[in-house]
Amino acid sequence: MPTKFITNSQLYSEVIEPVAKAKRFVWIGTADIKDLHVKRRGNVVSFLSVLNELLKRGVEIRLLHAKEPGPNFRSSFDKYPGLWEAMERQLCPRVHFKHIIIDGQLAYTGSANLTGAGLGMKSPDRRNFEAGIVTSDAEMIESIMKQFDEVWMGKFCKSCGRRNYCSEPII
Repeated sequence: MPTKFITNSQLYSEVIEPVAKAKRFVWIGTADIKDLHVKRRGNVVSFLSVLNELLKRGVEIRLLHAKEPGPNFRSSFDKYPGLWEAMERQLCPRVHFKHIIIDGQLAYTGSANLTGAGLGMKSPDRRNFEAGIVTSDAEMIESIMKQFDEVWMGKFCKSCGRRNYCSEPII
C-alpha cells in the first residue's frame, strides 16, 4: 500500500479494521481515549475486546495516552482481565499525537483520537471531521515509531516541565 491521505469514515476501514489482523504488535498513541465500538464477526463490540483477542494470540499491545479514560472505557476495560495483565499502558499528559502502528508494516498518523467520533464506527452525521495518513512506507513508519518510542521510554520526562500533572510518571 502506498502512503494515502484519508478522512472521516475511511479512518475506520483503513486504520481500525487492520488492527484485528496484527501478528506481532500494535502501538497506539492518542490524546483522548474512549470506549469506541467496532464491527467484529457480525457483532458490535468494544475495541477493547479486539485488543484482548490480540493479546490472547500473543500480539504485544502498547497504549500511550494523555489522560485517564472515562467511566465507559473503565467499565469495558474491567471485562477483560487479560488487558490488565498483558497490555502495556502508559500515561503522558503531553501526548497529543495520534499514531497507530501495526507490526511495523502499517502506520497511521493524523488528527483522530481513539474515540468513537474519531476512529470508531459512528455515522457520518455523528463523527468528527478528521484527517490523517496511512502508510506502508518503511521510512515514514520508522519516523512514527521513533517518536512513539522516545515518549514511551521517557526521553523527555526530565525536561518536560509537566511532572506535577503525571499521575504515573514514565521515569
